[in-house]
This record gives sequence, C-alpha cells and structure tokens, in this order.
Amino acid sequence: MTVEKRKRIMLKLSGEALMGSQKFGQDPDTILSICQDIKEAWDMGYEIAVVVGAGNICRGASAAAIGIDRISADYMGMLATVMNALAMQSTLEKLDIRTRVLSAITMTSVCEPFIRRRAIRHMEKGRVVILAAGTGSPFFTTDTGAVLRATEISCDMILKGTQVDGVYSADPKTHPDAIKYQNITFKEVLAKELKFMDVAAISLARDNKIPIMVFNIRKRGELAKVLQGNGSFTIISNN
Repeated sequence: MTVEKRKRIMLKLSGEALMGSQKFGQDPDTILSICQDIKEAWDMGYEIAVVVGAGNICRGASAAAIGIDRISADYMGMLATVMNALAMQSTLEKLDIRTRVLSAITMTSVCEPFIRRRAIRHMEKGRVVILAAGTGSPFFTTDTGAVLRATEISCDMILKGTQVDGVYSADPKTHPDAIKYQNITFKEVLAKELKFMDVAAISLARDNKIPIMVFNIRKRGELAKVLQGNGSFTIISNN
C-alpha cells in the first residue's frame, strides 16, 4: 500500500524518538535526521502535519505517579510537546522548509493557536505544520491527539514512527519469537490488545476510516521508503 503524491499525511512521533541514544532531552543529530526524512517526503510532494509527544522531557502519567496532580501533570506534558515542536521547527527551517507550530494551548508569543482552517491553509501553501499541546485537554495521549487532528484536517493516512519496524504480536525486544503483522485490521488490533497505540486513538482512526502505517523512524530514509511501498512497515486499516 502506498500513499500517492500530493496526499496529506500525519506523522506521529514519540518524544523518545528525539532523544537518540540519550536518556533524557533532545539530541540535535537525531532531530536533524528525522527532519531530513520529513524533507524527503516534502520534496516528494506530500502535505505534512506532525504531532510529537513529550516523553523525552515530561510524561504526564509519570509525573502523576510521583505525586503531582494528574491534570497539572498532563498540562506539563502538553507544554513539553511545544518545546519539542519548536526544536523541530527550527531544524526544518534550517533545511529551507517553511514550518508553522500550532498549539492547542494558546501562547501567541511562541506559536499560533490551532485553528483547523488555518492548519489546512498552511499545508495547501506547502508548509509543514507541527501540531503541539495534544488535544489541549488532560487525560488524552498525543496518539489520540494525532488521530483527532488527522481527522479534523482530512489526512489520508497516519504514519507512526516508532523504534520498531511495525506491529508485532508481542514486544520483539523481549520476545524474539514475536510475529510481525504486514496487514492487520483495527478490529484485530483491539481484540488482541496490541499496545502500539492507545485504545481511544485506534477506535477513532477506525471510526473515521484513516489507515495507520507503523514503521521505524530510527532508520534514516525509511519514511520515504514506506511512502513508496518499500521498506518495512505494518498497515492497520478497516479491511
């Protein structure tokens, strides 16, 4: 399965994807590599939206576990996604790609507020849009935020960049005999309780018929390959 040129795609990245080999924070070389991948897709003619998590800086659930109020912890995580978005924007613009950060939490001195029509117009003008601060509400993951935004701005596919090359029956790092799925339905994912995305995100993608492609973002150049139907990936769809 390939995505045709000039189609609109949502790239979902975890905050951990920006750490590289570090245990915390942002690794400039890793961010540059990811942005070079985005540039390759952009050069191929795709309209691109990006949602990035915050696990490299602050994860709401982890902050709550050490005694911070859960709602405050989730807002801390949302603010951390803005930090990651700004780092990616700066790097993309050094690669001569016009980029806009749109946040679900209003902070006009730093970035634009998320307005659906504005985001779509930016992409139509050839700009990469990075959608920060999740849904703007606590208790929702950035996976759910990515699917919600993909639905709102009419993306044709969601590409989830992870540390593995697809969806497996179990964690391949701890289960060497885990089976990799080439194609799997949303119904099967929910029935098997596969954990590559949270249930709310998977259900929302299923209901809005937006396929998800899972691939390894750590492999340089893999994004362009999977968009062409090459490389290694898993497709999740309704059939």
